[in-house]
Amino acid sequence: MGRKKAVVLSSGGIDSSTAMAVASDEGYEIYSLSFRYGQRHAVELGAASRVAEAMGAKEHLVMEINLGVFGGSALTADIDVPKGGKAADSGEIPVTYVPARNTVFLSYALAWAEVLEAFDIFIGVTAVDYSGYPDCRPEYIEAFEKMANLATKAAIEGKKIRIRAPLINLSKAEIIKLGLKLGVDYSLTHSCYDPTPDGAACGECDTCLLRLKGFREAGTRDPVRYK
Repeated sequence: MGRKKAVVLSSGGIDSSTAMAVASDEGYEIYSLSFRYGQRHAVELGAASRVAEAMGAKEHLVMEINLGVFGGSALTADIDVPKGGKAADSGEIPVTYVPARNTVFLSYALAWAEVLEAFDIFIGVTAVDYSGYPDCRPEYIEAFEKMANLATKAAIEGKKIRIRAPLINLSKAEIIKLGLKLGVDYSLTHSCYDPTPDGAACGECDTCLLRLKGFREAGTRDPVRYK
């Protein structure tokens, strides 16, 4: 009997890369799943590919979908990405929220997992440093898992599907410390929502600020390139 399999959603960022490392440390054979969904920061897909290769993923699949058709987010439409922490400080769901993104991504992961006979899906969401996104909360993960076990042939046949969110209660600094302990090379990752044309991080958007704060609080230096 071969190794147990896991589908891991990967954006090429800190959280998903650390979640992949957790899955690998638990002995799973990794099937990495990323999306080209019309995001302005598609440079992240190169990072996802590098991370999957470094972690020995069995396969890295990039799905082509276009959430930009709907718009409604600074990541997929002609809307400015907030800079200087303004979105994080407002207390509102930020304009970088992509409508239903994690629901769409997890649905694709669920379909692939069922075909692979992989009964664990890993997602790197966190409810601590999560920028106010509603689809990063524990209640959401629990609800999707319940739905997955109502909706799939595998579950009806008694093979329970688990949505694994191992970082959900960790801060960014705690995630970084865990990743370093597990050997994650964060120089391969990318987080910025508004990178320069040559791929350098802007250092000013919410995700850059959260990343820099996390490394600072973890007592180590962020190895990626900033403009």
